[in-house]
Parts: sequence; structure tokens; C-alpha cells
Amino acid sequence: MVSEMFERHSSTAHAAYHDLLRSLQDDAASDIRGTPTRVERNGKTYWYDTYRIGSDVKKRYIGEDSTELRGRLERHKTLKAQQEERRRSRTRLVRLLRAEGFLGLDAATGSLLSAMAASGVFRLGGTIVGTHAFRLYEGELGIRFNMDMTAHTDDIDIASFSRLSLALEDAASPPLEDVFRDFDFTAQPSLKAGHSWRWKQTRGDTLIEFLTPSFGDEESLRELPALGVDAQGLHHLNYLIAEPIKAAVTYRSGVLVQIPQPERYAIHKLIVADRRRPGDDALKSEKDRRQAAFLIDVLAHDRPDELRDAYEDALSRGPKWRSRIEASLQRMPRRLELMQRL
Repeated sequence: MVSEMFERHSSTAHAAYHDLLRSLQDDAASDIRGTPTRVERNGKTYWYDTYRIGSDVKKRYIGEDSTELRGRLERHKTLKAQQEERRRSRTRLVRLLRAEGFLGLDAATGSLLSAMAASGVFRLGGTIVGTHAFRLYEGELGIRFNMDMTAHTDDIDIASFSRLSLALEDAASPPLEDVFRDFDFTAQPSLKAGHSWRWKQTRGDTLIEFLTPSFGDEESLRELPALGVDAQGLHHLNYLIAEPIKAAVTYRSGVLVQIPQPERYAIHKLIVADRRRPGDDALKSEKDRRQAAFLIDVLAHDRPDELRDAYEDALSRGPKWRSRIEASLQRMPRRLELMQRL
């Protein structure tokens, strides 16, 4: 056990955040037009909302099977009747969290994520990664963040598995191209003609990037059919976005998004810090290590078993993984000692 080197939010704020998150998940399950239907695919079970429009049968993806989701689907008619009451309650919760000092996300980012959520980005497997994901651990862990670790970034990184995107047989609606046009984003050219994985705002510096795990030697572009975009392949990303968790953005009455498990984020940052190129990326590497160090401190105290499992999982993936993790930890001796004592 380590002594606390971080400041916690009040128990009231922590409870309010989880009430907000639970209400948002209830809302997601209440937005059903027809009949919840189970579909078995590649050894996994998914739920779809099956309904008719004229003579056509439509299927809208709801989520992967879980005890929690099944419970909500059984109550979806009751939940639907309570939508407006929940919305008003969430607005009060967001106001409470702001009064308690939650950093949250800025209004421009909140508005954009809200539009992306409405189109189905996070429902269809999109996971926020990078500093915006890190900031959202404030609610999950109930910890106050130091501003130098959550310095504002204009980049929004969304990652998803290409195979999952193909398997879902559903698509963002309205299309992301339309959403981005409404926010004055334009596609940026890439080395592969006719394909774009980056979108830049013409009236600001915000950049949206789509990423996907790379399982081959080359980190090439891959399609994300469910999102209707291409994505840059990256090594080690499969580890980061496996079994992501839901998170609440404190914008208006709340926005339901998806982020990596905090313990996976911490270990992944150790890997990314060592992957950065010397020179220009030195500051980014330092930021990676600061974020990893902060989460390691918190998780070693609050969730040591989860942190140990994530650490051992990464180490088991081969010598290249181990060498990058060890290289970063050698520059963080106190965290190296913490990890060795788990």
C-alpha cells in the first residue's frame, strides 16, 4: 500500500458522477423503437433494436451482451417513459459536478462529442483515446487532476477495431461526413489517395483523428465501415481499447462516450512514451510519462489487482512490449518500484 499523493473529489461528487453515468446508460437502452433481438456473431452475442419501416426490417446496434445491458433492455419501456425526468435530473447532476470543481471538457469539445454520440460513434465501437480520455478518468476514479497533466489539447483521437466495425452491420447516422461539415471540418489528404483519417476544423485548430489496431508489420490505413471513415493503423492499440468502459462528459445534460480502462491507459502510455521519436516528441513523451505516473499512483492505491493484471498482460505480449515498458519505467524509478511491489 502506498500513501496517497493525490486529492480526491468529495464522496458527493463521486456519487453524482456515477448517477450521471448510470442515467445516460439508461437513456441509451430506452431509445428502442422495436424489439430487442440477440445476434450471435464470431463467438460473441450482440443486441439489436429490430423494427419495421414500411415493408423493410431495420436493425440498429445496441451493444454487446452483458448482464447489465440485459437488465436495462428488460426495462426499456419503463425507462422510455422516464426520459424527460432523467434529463432534468442529469442537468442538475452536471451543475453539481461543476460546482464541485470537475474539470470536464470545454464546451466546444463537449458539443462536438455530443454530435458524434448522437450519430452513433461510441455506440458503434468508437473509443476516445489520448488526453481527452485521460481527463474523463476524473469521474471514474473520483480524483482531482493537476492542470499540467491535462493541459488543453485540440486533438480528438477516436479508436476502433476494424473487424468489429465490419461485423456490426450498422452505420453512423447521420454520416460523420455530415456531422463534420456542420462543425466546419474538412478531410485532410493522406498518402493513400481518396482516403482520409484526419479531419481539421477550418475555423480553429481542432483535429480529429481515427485510429485502429495494426496486427501486421505495417501501420497502414484500414476502413471503419460502421463509422464511414478510414483509420490509421497503430501497433499496441489493440491492448489499449480492449474491453473499454463507458464515461460521462459533463456537457449540458451529459454525453455518453467510451474510453479505455484506466489501467490499460497507464501501461499503454509507458509504451507510447518510448515509441516517440527523439527531439520533437520529447515533450509529448514527458507528458505520456506524467499521465502514466499519475494513474499508476492512483491505481496502485485503489485498484492494485487491476493494475497488476494489465501490467502482466502487456509484459506477456513479447520482448518488444517488455523492452518499451521497462525503458519508460527506468526513467520513473519510484513507479518502477511500485509496479514491482504489486
